Amino acid sequence: QLVETGGGLVQTGGSLRLSCAASTHEISYYAMGWFRQTPGKEREFVAAISWSGAHTHYAEFVKGRFTVSRDNTENTGYLHMDGLEPEDTAVYYCGAGTGYYRREDYSFWGQGTQVTVST
Repeated sequence: QLVETGGGLVQTGGSLRLSCAASTHEISYYAMGWFRQTPGKEREFVAAISWSGAHTHYAEFVKGRFTVSRDNTENTGYLHMDGLEPEDTAVYYCGAGTGYYRREDYSFWGQGTQVTVST
């Protein structure tokens, strides 16, 4: 029910905007979060936004660089990433759920989109 787009290859310092499109308006009533995963590591929290968009949450390592937002009229969430670093290289997943920080809080997941940051 969730489809991420917008990943790709970018140079260090560059920007990307990821989108997460929901197939149903029902998703608009869930919090939406972004996680990322690299091979051999656990999926880690990146950012999340409440269903209304009034509250946002970020991992320390992206504060000031990434911005999470959503447009419920379009059933779509966004993760705008600036100042990308090679350490940000990962598969990025969006999820919809009732919490923010834990994978277990999310009931729906997208298939992921690859972000690669070159030096």
